[in-house]
Amino acid sequence: MIYSLLADITVILHLVFILFVVLGGLTVLKWRWMAWVHIPAAIWGALIEFMGWICPLTPLENQLRRLAGESGYTGDFTEQYLVPLIYPGELTREIQLLLGAGVIFINVVIYFFVIRLVLRKKQ
Repeated sequence: MIYSLLADITVILHLVFILFVVLGGLTVLKWRWMAWVHIPAAIWGALIEFMGWICPLTPLENQLRRLAGESGYTGDFTEQYLVPLIYPGELTREIQLLLGAGVIFINVVIYFFVIRLVLRKKQ
């Protein structure tokens, strides 16, 4: 029971981290110091996709599921939970590259507006 709960918490934390990677730049609008946390997280998230790595949270969740007597899964978090929501097929290398590029694009746009806003306030 406890391992199953910990695995579910890991999934939630994983999803929150992914949302932070993609949209965390928006937190910089309120707290400028968040850029020091968000930029490394966004780089990590893009690298995971570009390099085809598996986030350490995925094996942790799988281990917790096995300890709970449940079955784990192969692949990564994105392939298991997010891709079925977004894409009907399996995760391919091309989709991973697009996801990584999407992370970078979204954050470049966000930081463009953040920097623009900061510069306006200084004038």
